[in-house]
Amino acid sequence: MKEIKKILIANRGEIALRVMRTARRMGIATVAVYSEADRNAPHVKFADQAICLGPPPSSESYLVMDKIIAAAKETEADAIHPGYGFLSENAAFAEKLKEAGIIFIGPGTHAITVMGSKLAAKEAVKDYNIPMVPGTDEAITDVKAAKEIAKKIGFPILVKASAGGGGKGMRIVEHEEEFVEQMDRAISEAISSFGDGSVFIEKYVTSPRHIEIQVLADGHGNTVHLFERECSIQRRHQKVVEEAPSAVLTPELRAEMGAAAVRVAQSCGYEGAGTVEFLLENNKHFYFLEMNTRLQVEHPVTELITGIDLVEQQIRVARGEKLSFTQEDLKIEGHAFELRVYAENPSDGFLPSTGNLSVYKKPTGTGVRVDDGFEEGMDIPIYYDPMIAKLITYGATRSEALERMKHAISDYQIVGVETTLPFGKFVFNHETFIRGEIDTHFVKKHFIPDAVVNSNKAEKKIAAKVALKIYLEESAKLKKQSSPNSNWVSNRI
Repeated sequence: MKEIKKILIANRGEIALRVMRTARRMGIATVAVYSEADRNAPHVKFADQAICLGPPPSSESYLVMDKIIAAAKETEADAIHPGYGFLSENAAFAEKLKEAGIIFIGPGTHAITVMGSKLAAKEAVKDYNIPMVPGTDEAITDVKAAKEIAKKIGFPILVKASAGGGGKGMRIVEHEEEFVEQMDRAISEAISSFGDGSVFIEKYVTSPRHIEIQVLADGHGNTVHLFERECSIQRRHQKVVEEAPSAVLTPELRAEMGAAAVRVAQSCGYEGAGTVEFLLENNKHFYFLEMNTRLQVEHPVTELITGIDLVEQQIRVARGEKLSFTQEDLKIEGHAFELRVYAENPSDGFLPSTGNLSVYKKPTGTGVRVDDGFEEGMDIPIYYDPMIAKLITYGATRSEALERMKHAISDYQIVGVETTLPFGKFVFNHETFIRGEIDTHFVKKHFIPDAVVNSNKAEKKIAAKVALKIYLEESAKLKKQSSPNSNWVSNRI
């Protein structure tokens, strides 16, 4: 078994803190790395050691492999945890760590490489009886030939960048006459974003749910799934609200999707924690979408319903340990929601909002968890993802977890930047969401920016009235205490 006494976390913010807390509980020392913009960040203060990587831009700090490896060597770290984003799915980075004799807390380079390309992933899983969306099996650049394939599949279709992610290099084509223009745009965006213009075509599932399955595998041939997460509430193809378990999966469908996810992991010799993503059509038919070879932002909801610390399991697998439980040992208990609290303005197209957190008060209470990386008085940097925190609630039932989320949103006080808290309030109070009747087009179908604006105005009016009432009551008390009679009354008592 490999020894891990010290871990360097090659990330920042809430995920860096999240990994450090588990490492500390396991008796493992931690090393933080930071850019000049994050010098006073909580993750830097929490770690046992901290190394500055350089200027604020991630291209000069968090993405510079050699600087991170040098920091690991300088601090004598045995292993590196990449978190998510940055270098977490970079096969070259994992290979460099292997060459340097540093343990990478993540899967092997083969799995990262294969699953990092949607086309390679399709090729890898095709012999494992995995349901696939109808479409091309290989990259295509011939527009005329691609158009003919699209016509055979039937519109609407989806043009997707092979190396894509986060909704980039993706175009929905509703009609044949739009095809050439949209394919050119997808190729151009794929080259700009990923340096790879490879695209493929698949049938566009019109009203899908986005369901992902958490998998965990060790180096001894054991692979399990830890059930599903519903991630259908998205803006710009990026998740904002997640829950576990899904409100619509039957036990039979859950077992079928879980088994398929395990086979996907086995197809690439996967080790560690990973996520297999599916599209669910009509709550019956599911299709393989992709595999994320890292810890997911939304992993806390799985931890809450299973009682499994996924970061701990990642570390144990990296040390060479066998999983200490089997599929039969895992059970769903309760329900959990997660709201990603971004510094974004939901009433203005979710545009990033920068500023200073002049007020920052987190909600507390039974079943409430906040994973964050900020403190009151800090600035929201312009250089990184605008996520401030993840607000997570847990309950014995879906309705209990939902009510706790509503209260937690109301109790979360953030002043200085616009956030997605009002959007979260809109979602969790919407009848369609409460009934669990959602798909990936929820925002497009139901979200009304004016509803957030009006809600904010109403809340400000209530706050003003409450403040005025308190002011008048305090003034009356002061006036009473300063009158001649008030002293007499006090003395009589």
